[in-house]
Amino acid sequence: MHRLKNIHNINEMRSGARSRLPRLVFDYLEGGAEDEHNLSDNITSFDHWKFKPRRLTDLTTVDTSTHILGSPASFPGVMAPTGLNSLFWPNGDIALAKAAARVGIPFVLSTASSDSLEAVAEQVDGEHWFQLYVIEKSLAQSLVRRARDLEYRKLVITTDVVVNGKRERDLRNGFGLPIRYNLKTILDGLTHPAWALDFLKNGTPQLGNLADRDALSPEARAALLSRSMDAGFTWDDVARIRDLWPGQIILKGLLHQDDLDKCQRYGIEGVVLSNHGGRQLDTTVSTIDALASLDTRNLNADVLIDGGIRRGRDIAKACALGANATLIGRAALYGLAAGGEEGAFKALSILKDEFEGCMSQLGCSTVSELEGNLVENSNQQATIQED
Repeated sequence: MHRLKNIHNINEMRSGARSRLPRLVFDYLEGGAEDEHNLSDNITSFDHWKFKPRRLTDLTTVDTSTHILGSPASFPGVMAPTGLNSLFWPNGDIALAKAAARVGIPFVLSTASSDSLEAVAEQVDGEHWFQLYVIEKSLAQSLVRRARDLEYRKLVITTDVVVNGKRERDLRNGFGLPIRYNLKTILDGLTHPAWALDFLKNGTPQLGNLADRDALSPEARAALLSRSMDAGFTWDDVARIRDLWPGQIILKGLLHQDDLDKCQRYGIEGVVLSNHGGRQLDTTVSTIDALASLDTRNLNADVLIDGGIRRGRDIAKACALGANATLIGRAALYGLAAGGEEGAFKALSILKDEFEGCMSQLGCSTVSELEGNLVENSNQQATIQED
């Protein structure tokens, strides 16, 4: 696609997505909770961490590859679970999974995906993980069994959506599925003809994992669309899922030390420090600052973070502060919305290439050489100097 050739960073990819998508859909992709402080903090907090490069190191070869919970990856990235991706491009989940496989990183399929567990497993090679929203316990057990039987490698359990965040862009736009047609939405679609033609051809995106599950109650279907979990879901339920799932389990949405301390007791192999991309509780701590402040030394699990990844240098900072990898969400979705599989592939490739360049600039030839003494927090330094 010729328009992708002139895109050189994620912000430019975002502009491409914005120009193609109607406002209703772009706001769903882009928006956060309430005043969106958390949304912006996730991005700007990375910039508070400044580099202190090493010099005169041997950089004859620079190897960005790593292992994430034992799975090989071409760089410390994982395609994050995101829902309703066919709003942005037809068969959006399959396009994202193919892009991730081409780059060489794992892909996490959401419970709220447009394409089903079966469709992704059948049509896309590569490392596939499954993300679970526990809406109803019986439904959760069924989804876990399906993912297990299809040989999804890891299970990611989302913990941070007991209630849905107040996403005011969606409220103002009247966002929902099916899309409600009125003069505003029709005009919005007509001014974005490429998206509108795809939408008319393919129809309203469905919840692919539930499309043939007529027994699912309307309440549960609405809860999944709004990302509202079973409010009674606790650590004991995690233990029951542990009995069903033979592979590794990752808990997504943890930010408190008490929760991290419980992970070893429940046999959790990975955690994702996450505030749901700023879409749940506004003014929650940014994920990079949470990573810096939490004690993960005795966790005995891989630590991943998401939220605010817009540059390869952000990934380097996360690794230097102790993360094993990062989950990439909106950055890849901008690519998907701008250009389908090719756009998502380019977005991921941009991050990988920037990460490699950053490693070289820091004097690191392997990911393991990214250490805490390569970064410092400029806000903390300013406070110390003022004192």
